[in-house]
Amino acid sequence: MRNPEERPATDDSDAVRRRLERPTKGSSDDELDVPPSLLVVSNRQPYRHEYDTSSDGVGGGDGSGTALATTAQRERTITVDEPTGGLTAGLDPVLQRANGTWIAWGDGEADREVTDENDCVAVPPGEGSYTLRRLWLSEEAVDAYYYGFSNRVLWPLCHELTDLIEHREGDRDWYRTVNRRFATAVAEHATDETVVWLQDYHLGYAPALIRESVPDSTTIAQFWHIPWPEPGAFEHCPGKRELLRGLLGNDLLSFHVDRYATSFLECVERFVPAATVDSETRRVEYDGRTIRVDATPMGVDARKHDHNARAVDISRWRSLRESYGIPEDCAIGVGVDRLDYTKGIPERLAAVERLFEHHPEWRERFAFIQKATPSRTDVPAYARLGDRVRSEVDRINDRFATDDWRPIVYTDEFLPRDDLCTLYRRADVTVVSPLFDGMNLVAQEFVASNVEADGSLVLSEHAGAHEQLGEFALTIDPRDTDQFADTIASALSMSDRERRRRMTALRDRVFANDLDSWMASQFDQLNRLAANRRPSKSRRNALDSSRDELAPDPPRDTTALDSLRHE
Repeated sequence: MRNPEERPATDDSDAVRRRLERPTKGSSDDELDVPPSLLVVSNRQPYRHEYDTSSDGVGGGDGSGTALATTAQRERTITVDEPTGGLTAGLDPVLQRANGTWIAWGDGEADREVTDENDCVAVPPGEGSYTLRRLWLSEEAVDAYYYGFSNRVLWPLCHELTDLIEHREGDRDWYRTVNRRFATAVAEHATDETVVWLQDYHLGYAPALIRESVPDSTTIAQFWHIPWPEPGAFEHCPGKRELLRGLLGNDLLSFHVDRYATSFLECVERFVPAATVDSETRRVEYDGRTIRVDATPMGVDARKHDHNARAVDISRWRSLRESYGIPEDCAIGVGVDRLDYTKGIPERLAAVERLFEHHPEWRERFAFIQKATPSRTDVPAYARLGDRVRSEVDRINDRFATDDWRPIVYTDEFLPRDDLCTLYRRADVTVVSPLFDGMNLVAQEFVASNVEADGSLVLSEHAGAHEQLGEFALTIDPRDTDQFADTIASALSMSDRERRRRMTALRDRVFANDLDSWMASQFDQLNRLAANRRPSKSRRNALDSSRDELAPDPPRDTTALDSLRHE
């Protein structure tokens, strides 16, 4: 075990160093071939307007966002929460460059006040590079569409935790209704040259609904960010055929890893008899169209995480360690998760307990910091999980703690960015142990932030990130408690040379497959699809010149889709 306070700087590999030295041109989207007419559709919005309750109405704010003075309510100040990481932050500069449109649910308290009569607002504040179109959802809609069908049915279903599915009457109807509202908003903004790019599982019905009302040459694509279950688990999905047919409205449907794409194709083959599936080419022929299914692992903004970690002063680690009551000579383990039952936190705590049982030499020499962010607390399964985790932490600490040491430090409080960077940089071992995960970006964030390349990554074989990082991480099955505990012990006992070899290789992979690379791959496919769907200039001229001679097209027949609602 090395002293975390005395870490020599380590030269990064040539691949990482070249990426770190790459000139910054304001944003890396300058290198992306962005579709000329891009429309992003997401449940999550990039900018949220809130009333600043910390000010007295004279102006200013708490420094957390851009302050905007209002006209209608001069006594109140509006702040703007801006994107801080992940896909939202990555796509924001892309939309700025494309002068595109982002359609999302407006969930900020002051969102309505700043939008125009078309429910639109120009963002970023003060620049107005692109349009944010907001949809308004009632509390009933949010409860049924988001907390209901999205997170009580689709979330546990796709993570193959079918015993946790809670299908309430009316939730699916609201999910369909909200998806149709998104589709209607898309139709108001889309043209025959638009690329519509939907994000995630909240919009499973939307592609087919959009297809009904946009020009035939409009390209529709979707990235499904969570896993896709095998047919045996998908069998439990209420309205499974409607969901599949909704997703088959896409021209391109993407997942993080191969096995999710394969599972989707297997579900289509089993539950949509009218579809023809070619597993080798990953194409589906359905309703006279070809749908492409692929796998493209998503990355993180590795350079940004590296930069932020290097910028943190060592004194911050000393202060953080003291606030957590961790002795100076303790090795540190870190877990950073949403408080979600898919993340395997109880199984992780059981492994830490087993570590102290089977490897007593680590008592008072190792402390595990678990950061858990409360999530979806209105869903009973999440409330129960929070109670269980806190109870287990107390029990394990009561069993092993001494006057000067606690085996587990648990916090569900907000961590400032610098504190999180500090934990990632100073951790001897970071544990990422989901029971099932679409990708898990925490694993990549840790690797990008471990700038001295002297930490270890313990990674679940069920995380999507394992396909990319598993060769150099230490692999565990989160449900095998003994193996899990022994792997943590191995990580703590590993030689400095082996630890650096593994982490250097991990950093190579994370930097080579970062967020920019993922978006470049996505846009390359979207541009090729759009070019294939769009008629040539001569073909368009011919169609235009003969338009008056042609009988009008018959109305689109949506009977088949509508009938599936009653299955």
